[in-house]
Amino acid sequence: MQPERQTSPEGVAYRDLNGNGRMDPFEDPRLSVEERVEDLLGRLSLEEKAGLMFHTVIEAGTDGSVLEEPGAISKSPTSEVVLTKHLTHFNVHALEDARMAARWHNALQALAEQTPHGIPVTVSTDPRHAFIENAGVSFTAKAFSQWPEPLGLAALRDVDAVREFGDIARQEYRAVGIRAALHPTLDLATEPRWARQAGTFGQDPDLVTELGVAYLKGFQGEELGPDSIACTSKHFPGGGPQKDGEDAHFPYGREQVYPGGRFADHLKPFPPMIEAGTAGIMPYYGMPVGLEVDGEKIEEVGFGYNRQIVTGLLREKLGYDGVVVTDWELVNDNHVGDQVLPARAWGVEHLDPHGRMELILHAGADQFGGEECVEVLLDLVKEGRVTEERIDESARRLLAVKFRLGLFDDPYVDEDLAATTVGRADFRDAGYAAQARSVTVLQDGADGLPSVLPLARGRRVYAENVSDEAVAAVGTRVATPEEADIALVRLMAPFEPRSDLFLESWFHQGSLDFPPGLVSRLARVADRCPLVVDVVLDRPAVLTPLLSFATAVVGSYGTSDAALLDALTGTIPPEGRLPFDLPRSMEDVRRKGEDVPGFADPLFAFGHGLALRDPS
Repeated sequence: MQPERQTSPEGVAYRDLNGNGRMDPFEDPRLSVEERVEDLLGRLSLEEKAGLMFHTVIEAGTDGSVLEEPGAISKSPTSEVVLTKHLTHFNVHALEDARMAARWHNALQALAEQTPHGIPVTVSTDPRHAFIENAGVSFTAKAFSQWPEPLGLAALRDVDAVREFGDIARQEYRAVGIRAALHPTLDLATEPRWARQAGTFGQDPDLVTELGVAYLKGFQGEELGPDSIACTSKHFPGGGPQKDGEDAHFPYGREQVYPGGRFADHLKPFPPMIEAGTAGIMPYYGMPVGLEVDGEKIEEVGFGYNRQIVTGLLREKLGYDGVVVTDWELVNDNHVGDQVLPARAWGVEHLDPHGRMELILHAGADQFGGEECVEVLLDLVKEGRVTEERIDESARRLLAVKFRLGLFDDPYVDEDLAATTVGRADFRDAGYAAQARSVTVLQDGADGLPSVLPLARGRRVYAENVSDEAVAAVGTRVATPEEADIALVRLMAPFEPRSDLFLESWFHQGSLDFPPGLVSRLARVADRCPLVVDVVLDRPAVLTPLLSFATAVVGSYGTSDAALLDALTGTIPPEGRLPFDLPRSMEDVRRKGEDVPGFADPLFAFGHGLALRDPS
């Protein structure tokens, strides 16, 4: 789909976005971003500028249409948020088909052309190239090429592979009209119980920094431009050290602590990301407790509300002048069906929505994630609590990103190109190889047991949580361990299911111990035949009980059954090395400081990973 263009008297093709029959400076593709921003800013109403500062969830019609009924998660009809509330930033959730996704995006952009100045929409997404389906964090790949979770990319220790992933994801996003990535996640995986480690690059600040920059450059390129995906690096100044490992999405996880005094480690990845040109930065929900930075006690309010962190540290000390978008729903509670997720107003729960929004702006943020309550912001200006100049400051940053992405000149995408780009065979092959390569061999034939890796083909296989197709590719499936030559069992890292609050059921939290009944049953399997166990490490697990009877133990971080079997047979040799320490016991976990990477005596240490033996 091509935008409608006019030709100026000077022969310049342009889009007449405000419909006045002439090429205004903000429509002139020859001018600098700064000139175009200033011209447009001076033309916008307060309502249009306010709309720029909200970034809410949107749902796409599976038939390529815009939805005019509130969805399961989106709050309002599309035309209302675009034409009445003047929102121009949307976080899209489910996208099933590439062609329909592109068609929906184009319909959304056509709707935006009906606004007074035709400001194009920026569509963003959480990660959607791996395996975890969690509406608050990430989506499974579906039509897109499928890769390991970022932890798996970290296990590869391969900067070029990470940049290749970023470039492939960039092409797939770009093809369907997604122009903003609400990632990478630069948090350090120092607290083993924390639910969000799968989206990180592990516990080591140097590795996180190196891979984070490669990831950013894969998506954005060397500078932000028409072929880029604008990245929002998160969560400033480093999420992860959550008290007792509980997640800050939820009231019981609001506290972020630094008993080991390692704040500097968690901050370390951000200055290089700023230097590399990250388009956005997102502060975390967490409320720092007992934190001092350079001798200054930090106020105990969530980082999105914290002026010392957003303005003092990020803007003034680190020199960042790009977009700061808050994490989702700091202002209002989110009601979905019969469940609620309270506003993450940690430390300022007593404030009403107006007070919360005022404090977020005072802290230095530009955009309210997950919100569409423009009337609250307009009230604050009307009451004199927020100046229009403060609105202009944020609007200027937000418009600059749109201009740099080339959205004002051509926001549309080609449906045919989307259908042939998303999930392209070579993209899928690269992702599949990364899945297999990232598998980490932790044990093979320890304690006197014979080595069994690489697995020989043509054997009788007893398998649990492995597809028939994957088993058939290497051997014959049998019903019991007694009939088998080898047993293969896939396990998720342990967690304690919770479901009271919205989103809670998707977060893997709590103990890292396997249930004793499961351990006992697997020991009986191992009595009948050699046992190979794969543990999906979306966060660490206490593997200690398994090591005495499992002949081989491997870890994976987002690997299909077929890719796992290719790794175990050596068809694609596994190269993964642990991106974090694995603890010996939950007692060790409870004793360790939440901000401190690793353990004094881990069961398996960061960087551990065995090579397959040569079967010859």
